[in-house]
Amino acid sequence: MSPDLTRSNVNTKQLVNLPDAASERVSISAPIRKMLIGITMFVSICLVAVVGYAMAGWPLDDAVYMVIITIFGVGYGEVQPVQSPTLRALTIMVIIAGYAAVIYTVGGFMQMVMDGEINKVLGVRRMTKEIDQLRNHTIICGVGRMGSTLAEQLQAAGKPFVVIDCDERRLQAARDQGYLTIDGDATDEFALEQAGIACASTLATVLSGDAQNVFVAITARAMNEQLMIIARGANPRTEKKLLGSGANKVILPTAIGASKVAQLIISPTAENMLEQLSSRNNMNDELGQIGLQFDELRVDESSPLVDKTLSDIEVRSNHGFLIVGIRRVDGTTLLNPPAETQLVTGDTVIVLGHDDDIPQLAQRFVGAGKMTYRGVTVEG
Repeated sequence: MSPDLTRSNVNTKQLVNLPDAASERVSISAPIRKMLIGITMFVSICLVAVVGYAMAGWPLDDAVYMVIITIFGVGYGEVQPVQSPTLRALTIMVIIAGYAAVIYTVGGFMQMVMDGEINKVLGVRRMTKEIDQLRNHTIICGVGRMGSTLAEQLQAAGKPFVVIDCDERRLQAARDQGYLTIDGDATDEFALEQAGIACASTLATVLSGDAQNVFVAITARAMNEQLMIIARGANPRTEKKLLGSGANKVILPTAIGASKVAQLIISPTAENMLEQLSSRNNMNDELGQIGLQFDELRVDESSPLVDKTLSDIEVRSNHGFLIVGIRRVDGTTLLNPPAETQLVTGDTVIVLGHDDDIPQLAQRFVGAGKMTYRGVTVEG
């Protein structure tokens, strides 16, 4: 197997870098933080001023009273004469710093109102109540392309579901669609508890990494033994791991894409087939929802694959790519070419694969120098 085409979806960092507590996921928004800082400043100023007046020989109640009427400027006279330069400096400091702390705190409150923080809090509380009332619902772990498509179909069918993701942009898009959402890591028990896993009937983990899906399956199975768990597998070699981790069903996007190609191969002629693949906008839209796409790779005269066979690319043993057909220089087409098919200069190879992996395959078609493929620089 070629090392250029070998790709493992298991991220070892994900195996050890899981959240330790729910508190790590809670972040204080900027307006609330500003209010807390302002209140802290105000209390500190009051304490310093009271201590200052007390050190000048004032009774404690007089010192507190003086600080209050000075900061809030109610217009009462001084409790005791303020004649020494030290007391006057302290009083000036109390007035300036006290007003600044109050204004800073009020500014944070106004910003919170303007940013809709109160509405967000109320919305989260309302959403939590709705999730608590769900029964026999579906939990979708990951609201990427595949998760979004799944959510759309469940909503169209009127099936209740909750989505879990830690990407705020994706969550906001889900909320805009009216979905019930949980902001958290689906591999964490706390997020699954919030999604009502104890009362759920199905869990679909469609995260991009196979390691994450394995962890979700393990955690979910331990929390609900009766749960139907459907897992996405980017690499076919992880299918057994997912099943052994508690998943009931494993969906392999590559296999689905291959089946789609087979259906298209059976009915059209070879020429029409490759014409459809060349103008593959609609097909790529469908396959793109599960992370796959068609692409054309041209064998240039400087390519090391000139006069080589398809077996030299070693994509068949990887299962990450599927060679659909070859368009020859003379215009003839060849569908589902055998491994011994020889490549010549000018041939165009049509490949089905993961959109993140195709640049790795493109590297094998490039000779000396560099090539830019969809924004990615590939060196020969």
